[in-house]
Amino acid sequence: MKVAVLGAGAWGTALALVLERSLHDIVLWGHDAAHLAEMQRANANERYLPGIKLPATWKYEPDLAQAIAGAEAVVVAVPSKAFRTVTAALKDFSGVIVSVTKGIEHESGLTMCGVLRENAPRGEIAALSGPTLALEVAKGVPSAIVAASHDMAIAQKVQGMFHTVPFRVYASADLTGVEMGGALKNVVAIAAGVCDGFGFGDNSKAALLTRGIGEIRRLGVACGAQPETFAGLSGLGDLTVTCFSKLSRNRGFGERLGRGEKLADVLASSVSIAEGYPTAKSAYQLARIRNVSTPIIDEVYAVLYAGKNVAHALRDLIGRESKAED
Repeated sequence: MKVAVLGAGAWGTALALVLERSLHDIVLWGHDAAHLAEMQRANANERYLPGIKLPATWKYEPDLAQAIAGAEAVVVAVPSKAFRTVTAALKDFSGVIVSVTKGIEHESGLTMCGVLRENAPRGEIAALSGPTLALEVAKGVPSAIVAASHDMAIAQKVQGMFHTVPFRVYASADLTGVEMGGALKNVVAIAAGVCDGFGFGDNSKAALLTRGIGEIRRLGVACGAQPETFAGLSGLGDLTVTCFSKLSRNRGFGERLGRGEKLADVLASSVSIAEGYPTAKSAYQLARIRNVSTPIIDEVYAVLYAGKNVAHALRDLIGRESKAED
């Protein structure tokens, strides 16, 4: 089938490679026409995936309407801050629409598929999420991920689109849980990076992940997710790789803060924004609305949006009153 991939960053390009290996016809859209032209000339995306060769058969289209014209499926791989604007073009699209963006819209509290339900009411909506670093996926490293939709038939359709020998795809009907796990783990990963920046050890990281998945599960269940989802690939799996990998933008973002860099400098020098940054604000607000205890998310929010000193945030997190494990 013809698949339009919206977003010419690392993840959009890597997933386009997966789809191409499954013999789909690829058209890649990006907001930067010059970047697309360079990709077409070099058969590479050196800005985001250096050293990875891309097929010469791909089409590159800077016009969004032309990119989706005639497509049977659309994969949306744009940053969460641009998600609503870009997907407004899908209002009449009736094929499969797969969100691979991990975030929560601050103004509405909606996940990305929630935004899609408003912007593309005729589409067959699904999310793809799991412990999958773009560079490793692009290289063909064995990986596993979850395709989720409220309609299991749609989830299985997306599973069939992407499933290849090195890229194993599972299906789930818990769309809320899969999306919440994918979005919230980025906030915890920033905290994990702070631990790395301070030079803490594996004990600290293990404790943070364990308590972090508890927060993610509590908030996700309060929003309607199934608790068991957070023990799977889009929960614990994605949290683990994002908190430990040197390829993780969110972990690296936190590490720079932990080393003493100013937030403004980290933001200004980043090639692409770490999704945990906007999600921290959305998650903090959502936890207040749902009356859910989220101490790790709260401290990350305080550092990123309330000007709290990183060391003070760590002290306050560790120094809370003792309690029974939940």
